[in-house]
Amino acid sequence: MPEKFDVIVVGAGPAGTSCAYSCAKNGLKVLLIERGEYPGSKNVMGGVLYRKQMEDIIPEFWKEAPLERPVVEQRFWMMDKESVVQFGYKGLEWAVEPYNNFTVLRAQFDQWFAQKAVEQGALLINETVVTECIVENGKVIGVRTDRPDGEAFADVVVLADGVNSLLSKQLGFHREFRPDEVALTVMEVINLPKDKINERFNLEGNHGTTIEIFGDSTKGNLGTAFLYTNKDSLNIGVGTTLSSMIKAKLKPYELLDYLKKHPMVRPYLEGGESAEYLAHLIPEGGFHSVPRVAGNGVLVVGDAAQLVNAIHREGSNMAMASGQMAAEAIVEAKKDGDFSEKSLNRYKEALYGSFIIKDLEKYKDAAHTFEKYPQYFKEYLPMMNQAMSKFFTVDGTPKKEKQKQIMRSVTAEKGTLKVMQDIYRAWKAVK
Repeated sequence: MPEKFDVIVVGAGPAGTSCAYSCAKNGLKVLLIERGEYPGSKNVMGGVLYRKQMEDIIPEFWKEAPLERPVVEQRFWMMDKESVVQFGYKGLEWAVEPYNNFTVLRAQFDQWFAQKAVEQGALLINETVVTECIVENGKVIGVRTDRPDGEAFADVVVLADGVNSLLSKQLGFHREFRPDEVALTVMEVINLPKDKINERFNLEGNHGTTIEIFGDSTKGNLGTAFLYTNKDSLNIGVGTTLSSMIKAKLKPYELLDYLKKHPMVRPYLEGGESAEYLAHLIPEGGFHSVPRVAGNGVLVVGDAAQLVNAIHREGSNMAMASGQMAAEAIVEAKKDGDFSEKSLNRYKEALYGSFIIKDLEKYKDAAHTFEKYPQYFKEYLPMMNQAMSKFFTVDGTPKKEKQKQIMRSVTAEKGTLKVMQDIYRAWKAVK
């Protein structure tokens, strides 16, 4: 007879591993199943890990985890074809413990994190695909895998199988997500010597920088690009909603190539060697796309629950927090001997009372607004660059007159009323 576990976790990304770690730490018998060759081999994110949620799981994790650089500077670029308007913040308080966030390479970090779960007692099985949940009398009681005699049973199954989770879809927890609810992101790891990175990004020691890029990085389509510093490599990537990619007939690898050759980006990459190329779907639907997250004997966490805040590029921290909340609900359910949906709804209550759902609700209409009204990326960002160029060009024109010229050029092209409507609409989407 197949072995029985307290918990089976499907997917060894940040959400699944945090749940497995916390359950095992509380004495539960845990099976963690990963479809990749090893945890992190199939996972893609830009490469920023926030400290707070990880520290809640493993205090002072930064003293042993395979991290790249603590981030001391966050920049934002509004980019046109040959220019960029930039702003950001650099603070040396982020360079000392307990830090704020770090750049990471997922292939290294996820393996380390999964090993910490194993050390707590979880059983990790790699290169195994879960094909379906086993349901009996309306309750999930286990999973079926692609291995011979590959059935495993548990009181609770946690689905951490990523965006467009096929398992939760099989259970009827969500419909097929629309192309505007997911983004296709491609990224490349480019090796570059540490001294070159520090020189080009104006950094000292092991300090790191992140750059978020809007506008021409996606050829004016809804989406963002990024450039992050590792110890001796750079993470560069770009993503747009799948719907935008289809409408504009964009090819992901062509978009990344366009970004790498952009005159504002190219100097940072010069002389670098490509080390890795990755592509992945990312949840983009936000609050409106969050599926059912609890059922009889089953919970849904992380990307599988659409828990990504695209506005603030937060995903891994939400994943880890949701995994921990799921573990806490399972531990209580185990004490009660009750794994019904009513009992496991402790997780849903915790999730909806947390920063995760509150932040997703705050920005619930942002992505839809900016996709429905493409002028924000296609027109206003180039206008911003043109205005800055005009204002900072010294040509003998008084600054007050320059300001009037800039305002006239904006309102002449769009109309004052239209500009005010667009400003109000954008403010309402992110307020």
